[in-house]
Parts: sequence; C-alpha cells; structure tokens
Amino acid sequence: MAKKRGDEFEEKFLDVDASMQGTIAFKDPVNLRINGSFEGKLDTRGNLTIGENARVKAGIKGDRIIIAGRVTGDIVATESVSVISPAIVEGNITTPRFSVSEGSVIDGQISMKNVHQAGDSPDTSLTLKDVAQYLEVEARVVEDWARNRKIPARQEGNDWIFQKSAIDRWIQEQNARV
Repeated sequence: MAKKRGDEFEEKFLDVDASMQGTIAFKDPVNLRINGSFEGKLDTRGNLTIGENARVKAGIKGDRIIIAGRVTGDIVATESVSVISPAIVEGNITTPRFSVSEGSVIDGQISMKNVHQAGDSPDTSLTLKDVAQYLEVEARVVEDWARNRKIPARQEGNDWIFQKSAIDRWIQEQNARV
C-alpha cells in the first residue's frame, strides 16, 4: 500500500533472497521480489516478481506477476502474468492478460479470463471515507485530489465515487513516478 507523506508516496518493497517455507499473504498492495527459493503458498497484492535465480514451489495468487525463474505450482492473477526468459513454469496459469517471451518454457494450461481476489469485484465502488482509509490519508486530502482531478473519481451530487480498480492503478502509477 502506498502511504502519503507530504507530497511523496512511500512504497512497500519486500525482497526475499533466502530460502523460505510457509505462507506469504498481503491484503494491501506491495512489491514483492523473490530471488531465492520459496516453498508454500503466495497470496499477494500489487506486484510479484520471481527473479531469474528463484526457485518457487507454491500456489500463487496475485495481481501482477512477472516470472523469470522456475515456478512449480498453479498461478492465478487478477491483472496480468508475464513470463520472461529463461523462466520455466510447471503449472496452470489463469489471468486476463498474459505475455511470454521466447526462450521461456511453460508446462501447463493457460486460461485467459478475469479473476478477482476474494471479496473484490471489478466495479467495487468506494466512498471518500473508504479511499481515505485505504490510502491512509485524511478525507479532506482525497477530496482535494478528486476536485483537482489528481485521483480518478466522479461526483454524484455532493458525493465523490471511486472505483477500486482505478484507485489501485492510480497507486501503481504514482509509485512508478517516484
């Protein structure tokens, strides 16, 4: 999750370079990069990158997943999966958007359909208060951003309405600019 501090966003990163076992789960978006070995279950939000030297044996659920290493297990992404050479994937992939580079190996089925995290729907509407809590900022700040068109929103009467998917994309765009 991005946190507002002044005019800058603080982005959460987690690099895993060691061997780990267990379950890694996030409810807020993060940038998780695995460069070592991992065995268990990955349930992520935001960006997950499996590095070229990584060895992962896990069921993986996430938003945006990039694979350059070896993955054994099924993969479900709500937004996209990119498989980059020299990746080797042994398992089924379900995602609305998929890309693969030459030299990658995939042993499994690919299903390109919309997938959503439990409790999310593609058109989840949020109130001003919901977005303020989600971004961990004051409601007046979110209202100023909406009024000045710095954040995706629409006004219905006196209320601001936000789409969760648009807010998540906006957070990633803000993080990319920092």
